[in-house]
Amino acid sequence: MSSSTRAARTIDLETPHGPARAHLHQVAKPHGAVVLGHGAGGGVAAPDLLAATDAALTRRFAVALVEQPYRVAGRRSPAPAHQLDAAWLATVEQLAVGPLAGLSLVTGGRSSGARVACRTAAASGAAGVICLAFPLVPPRRAGGAAAASRLPELESVKVPVLVVQGVNDRFGMPPPGRLRTVVQVRGDHSLRSDRAAVRDAVGDWLRSL
Repeated sequence: MSSSTRAARTIDLETPHGPARAHLHQVAKPHGAVVLGHGAGGGVAAPDLLAATDAALTRRFAVALVEQPYRVAGRRSPAPAHQLDAAWLATVEQLAVGPLAGLSLVTGGRSSGARVACRTAAASGAAGVICLAFPLVPPRRAGGAAAASRLPELESVKVPVLVVQGVNDRFGMPPPGRLRTVVQVRGDHSLRSDRAAVRDAVGDWLRSL
């Protein structure tokens, strides 16, 4: 049985936009904690999030997988960015003084969750950020104008960042940077094709961090 499939302790946390839910995986004598959010239309059982959870637990980091309030309420359409950020910060703050108290926090998530973690990295006091399938540039719709790049969200982070990106991701490939490590793995935006590579990338980065 993989680490991420073991029973997690689930707690609901109040935010300005309704309750969020954290699925907590604890370890003995943790080196730190990793707090991860889900993608826009998905949940915390996404393959790459589970692979990252396995990697973190193996490196003796506690893990909290966070469901945003709109998902807890049963909605699939994501809330506006400012609501996502506010709910995320409220959740991280409560985890930091509660079950993850005293631990250095690495935040992150997949796709939309990665964007939230980047935008709130400074306010959350994150020691690092993990971005799984960062949606760099939305694909152009037929007849539509090219969308703006979200690279500034990555560039705004002033702590170490890991980006794990599928080589065939339709959202493109973020460039590496001074504090940004980019690991390309087989697959597309779902990061389903090579979960072992995702797990290894996260584990190696956490060890170096």
